[in-house]
Amino acid sequence: MTSAATVAAVPGRGHWVRGVVQDVAPPGVDDLAPGYLDPALLPVELLADAAVRALATYGPAALSYGENQGALRLRALLAERAADEPSPAGPEHVMLTAGTSQALHLIATTLARPGDVVLLDEASYDLAQRLFTDCGLLLRRLASDEGGTSVTALDEAARAVRAEGRRVAFLYATPTFHNPTGRTFSRTRREELLSVAARHGVLVVEDDAYAELLLDPGEPVPSMAGIAGHQGVLRLRTFAKTLAPGLRLGWLSGEPGLVGRLAAHGLVQSGGALNHTMSMVVTRLLEDGDYDRHLPVLRAGLRERRTALLKGLASPGACGWTATPSRGGFFLWLECAPGLPEEELLAKAFASRMRIAPGSRFGHAGPTAVRLSYAFNPPGLLERAGRRLAAHLHDPARHQEGRGSC
Repeated sequence: MTSAATVAAVPGRGHWVRGVVQDVAPPGVDDLAPGYLDPALLPVELLADAAVRALATYGPAALSYGENQGALRLRALLAERAADEPSPAGPEHVMLTAGTSQALHLIATTLARPGDVVLLDEASYDLAQRLFTDCGLLLRRLASDEGGTSVTALDEAARAVRAEGRRVAFLYATPTFHNPTGRTFSRTRREELLSVAARHGVLVVEDDAYAELLLDPGEPVPSMAGIAGHQGVLRLRTFAKTLAPGLRLGWLSGEPGLVGRLAAHGLVQSGGALNHTMSMVVTRLLEDGDYDRHLPVLRAGLRERRTALLKGLASPGACGWTATPSRGGFFLWLECAPGLPEEELLAKAFASRMRIAPGSRFGHAGPTAVRLSYAFNPPGLLERAGRRLAAHLHDPARHQEGRGSC
């Protein structure tokens, strides 16, 4: 008897099961679009061992309904991890969530109402935009520059929304390894945005999914939540990018009264903590030090993959693009030389059996741009794919000599 699921054997990845995992690319297609980890980077044995230890430690308590805001021990551990922030948090500031998407939905339906306006960058995480519009919220795009969201644009948009008789639900910001551009906002820019938001009474939702994935030397920039003392900011974190997306486990932090309001939602009250059993597994990983031993290995793997993709893109003779420097996260943002239509680039990529994420998918309305993920594939494939894509970007008859980076 044949299973309804088909198994796609992917070199270096073991079995990648179509019908079980999300959006499996057809065999032979190099997929540089997904924002998730290469199966080779997923810590299967680490999580299996932690699950055994969690059940041995907590027994039936790990399988029951969890405390509404999340297990106290895990909330305390997560708060401790932010102890170096300008304004440290305690467990009362933390609520466990079923990942960032669930947190965004909870915020969009608890702290906003249909017809409210979300302020966000002109190029922003596409699935967050979809979630907001599905909740009946309106999107108002803000101009940005190399430093991130424009402070002037935020101020003008907040005034304009009020003048229209509407309410701003919140500012949605991804200031660290921004999705899709990879930019990191400076501390000064974060402080300026927080000042404008506070003046207008606008809540800031800080999507910090990639905070622990700094790949280059240097100190991380403090979070907007830490700078603001957790006042007027909800910071969203997740284990989807550092452990595995299938865990569906994350957390949010903010002012305790606001966090308590979210924890009082009927969704939480009806079944307690979201994804309680998996939260107890991750508690063991944190307590035993396994998580912190895993992170350097993951960062090294991502760094190797980023280097391979950049090497392929910069193959001899390649030009016609400029990459936004990214110190971490999953993505490269390429802006193409003038004159190359997005439709033409996508058609070339499709013809060569390659998936890429076009800039228009994220709301980008400027020159042709694409987001490339270096997280999902092994280094050799990324280098080869980079060379092929560079060949598509380079057209001597179309591009002026010297435009873009080579």
